[in-house]
Amino acid sequence: MPGPHSDGSVLERRKDRAGRVRRLGTPLGILATVTAAFAYVGAVDPNDPGHYPVCPLLKVTGVLCPGCGGLRSAHAFITGDLGAALQANAIATVGYFLFAAVWVLWLVRAWRGKPLRIALAPAWWWGVGAVLLIFTVVRNLPFGSALAP
Repeated sequence: MPGPHSDGSVLERRKDRAGRVRRLGTPLGILATVTAAFAYVGAVDPNDPGHYPVCPLLKVTGVLCPGCGGLRSAHAFITGDLGAALQANAIATVGYFLFAAVWVLWLVRAWRGKPLRIALAPAWWWGVGAVLLIFTVVRNLPFGSALAP
């Protein structure tokens, strides 16, 4: 017969449950924050002027940054218009799906008691930077106007 502190005891199961709740706190907190932000952007349309500040780079230089159109993209995404979300900011829309995939991976690993470690080689970081730079340049050129919000 197992003792009070052996594997499978009520005390061990309670400790495991408390540890699991603690490990899930951060990913669930991040999800709550992102959900609240998307709910706000879904409720307050960025297409109506006066609710959100103008991009400082766009205001000063007239150049669209990689994030320009991100709020309109988020609004379209949250209201279910994927086409409009992609048209407003394709990079941001891809980022929403990427965030969701990484978040699910994080939640599963936290549930299992393992840390989330995403180690990308420097070449991948350079690649991400290059994609953002190319996206920014192309959306500011006449032939890339389809990428502009």
